[in-house]
Amino acid sequence: MRSVLIPLFDGVQSLDVTGPLEVFTGARTAKGEPAYRVVTAGLDGAPVRTSAALRLLPDTDLRACETPEILLVPGGPGTKAPDPALLDWLRVTGSAADRVLSVCTGAFLLAEAGLLDGRRATTHWYYCAALADRYPDVRVDPEPIFVRDGPVATSAGVTSGIDLALAIVEEHHGRDTALRIARGLVMFLRRPGNQAQFSAQLDAQLAHRDPVRRAQQWILEHPEADLCVTALAERASLSPRQFTRAFTAEVGVPPGRFVDQVRLEAARRGLEDTGAGIGEVARDCGYGTPEAMRRAFIRALAVSPAEYRRRVC
Repeated sequence: MRSVLIPLFDGVQSLDVTGPLEVFTGARTAKGEPAYRVVTAGLDGAPVRTSAALRLLPDTDLRACETPEILLVPGGPGTKAPDPALLDWLRVTGSAADRVLSVCTGAFLLAEAGLLDGRRATTHWYYCAALADRYPDVRVDPEPIFVRDGPVATSAGVTSGIDLALAIVEEHHGRDTALRIARGLVMFLRRPGNQAQFSAQLDAQLAHRDPVRRAQQWILEHPEADLCVTALAERASLSPRQFTRAFTAEVGVPPGRFVDQVRLEAARRGLEDTGAGIGEVARDCGYGTPEAMRRAFIRALAVSPAEYRRRVC
């Protein structure tokens, strides 16, 4: 039975704790026995108040804990001004644990404790720039939902901690065990770590000018349509040059890149949520041919559409 230790502190994000905890406590060995022993601990073992005002009672005092095999550090507003005693404990315990994981802004605690120096890491997309600015020795990647670098793994927003925990369970106990836990949590999908953190619509800004905004909405609603710059510019009643300049300035990315992002996202949903064949998904998402969609998936996700469907469904 592997040991998992989750440190608690005031201002912790409750889902950062309970999401991975449900995954690890739901794992069973082939004999039906618990596969992980999960312990929560806080300074002095005192109750903590989460960012949602939920009170959590740790199992024990951090200082009374033996070094775990897996140390999982949650995030939340409490990471902004952590107790120095918590950081001191993390430096020692994190250096000795077999594996160190963080969820969301828990990466800031790992970075402050020096556990991410020289490593590739991620956190919630909103805080990636701050993490990179504050800790220049950390190679921050804002794209993936989780990143593994040696024994240290960091994950993005709250639910990605569940994805990371499922990936760890799959590594230890196989795909069937991980899928059984995911289904028990009514999680229809398990996302690969290199999947982007946020959708094309969330990633991009909403255009201010009505003609550009209408074209942007058309792209989102009709990925299968002719979305070349000339066609989109005509829809916005602008010249191609004017449209490209205005779209890039207002949306934050060139129209071609935005179209690529939208089509990839639509194709992922088609593979995840429907039983449609690869060719049908490719046509419905504007790729035209399965080969064109395969190239797009390899370029963006480093997996083919068929492999992507196998991993997440």
